[in-house]
Amino acid sequence: MDNPNLEFNKVPRQLTTLERPKKLKILVVDDEPDNLDLLYRTFRRDFQVLKADSGINALEVLAAEGEVAVIISDQRMPEMKGTEFLSKTVPQFPDTVRIILTGFTDIEDLVEAINAGQVYKYITKPWDPGELKAVVQRAAETYDLLKQRTEELRRAHAQMDLLTVLVEVTQAASSLEGTLTPIAQAFSETFAADACILQLTQGNTLVETQGFYSDTSTIENWLAQDPLAIAALATGQIQVSLNVEKDTKLNEVAHYQNSGVKAHVIIPIRYRQEILGVLSLQWKQPCTLREDELKLIHLSAELVAIALTSSRYHQTPV
Repeated sequence: MDNPNLEFNKVPRQLTTLERPKKLKILVVDDEPDNLDLLYRTFRRDFQVLKADSGINALEVLAAEGEVAVIISDQRMPEMKGTEFLSKTVPQFPDTVRIILTGFTDIEDLVEAINAGQVYKYITKPWDPGELKAVVQRAAETYDLLKQRTEELRRAHAQMDLLTVLVEVTQAASSLEGTLTPIAQAFSETFAADACILQLTQGNTLVETQGFYSDTSTIENWLAQDPLAIAALATGQIQVSLNVEKDTKLNEVAHYQNSGVKAHVIIPIRYRQEILGVLSLQWKQPCTLREDELKLIHLSAELVAIALTSSRYHQTPV
C-alpha cells in the first residue's frame, strides 16, 4: 500500500444479514415465582423467552445473551426497582422495547421513565393476558421496524462511505497495484466479510497482481482453481454461494474444506466489455444477502472498475 497513513471510514460490521433465529428473544423479570412462570408460559410459543427473578440477575442474563427484542419487568422488586433496572439497559441496548408491570400507583417513577424513553408502556396488575400479549406483539413489531430502518440507514451510509474510500484510494495511490489492498479492506469491512481478495486479470486470466485483506492477517489465494471464480471470468456475472456445505458443486472442493470458507461471492470487475479483475468476498459462516445488498455489491463493483481504470489511465506515461 503506497500511502500507509491513509485512513478509511470504519463501517459497522452489520451489513450482511446472518441467519437469525425464527423467534425473537424477550426477557421477563419478576421476583414472584408464580408471576415469572405465568409470563414464561404466556409467551413461550411465540418468542424465545429468557427469565430472571431480579434486576441484578436480569442484567447478568443480558450480559450473557445479548440484545433482546422486548423486556417485561415488574416494578416493585427488592434491591432494584423495575424502572431502575430498565434504565440500566438503555445505553447498551437502545433498540430494546421496555414494558413495566406495576401493582401500585407510582406515578413519579413511571412518568419519569416514560419521558426518558426508557419505558414503552406500563401494564397494571393484575394484568389481562390477552391485553398483555397484544401489547408485547406490538412492541416486537416496533422493535423489528426499528431494526429494519436502522439497517436501511446503515446500508445507505455504507454505500456513501465505500464511494468515499474509492475516491480517496484513486487520488492517493501512486500505482495501480497500490489501490488493490485498500479497496479489498474497504469491501471486507463494508460487507462484513472475513476476507477479501481483489485480483487483476489479463485476457480473462488471473494474474499475480492482487490485493487482499483478512481479519486474521493470513489468507491463501486459491481463486485460479475456484469454480466460482472460473465461472465469473467465463460469464462476466456475479457468482454466489451463501452456504458452501449445502452446495453440491463446492462442498467437496479441497480449498473450501481447508480454508473454512462457508460462504463465497465472486464479483467480476468490468469496464465496458473488459474484465479488469475479480473481487472475492469470503465468510467463515453461512449467510444470506438480500436483493438490495446484492445490488449494492454490483454498484460498488462498477465503482471499483472506474477507480481501477482511472488509476491505470493517470499512471500511463504520456
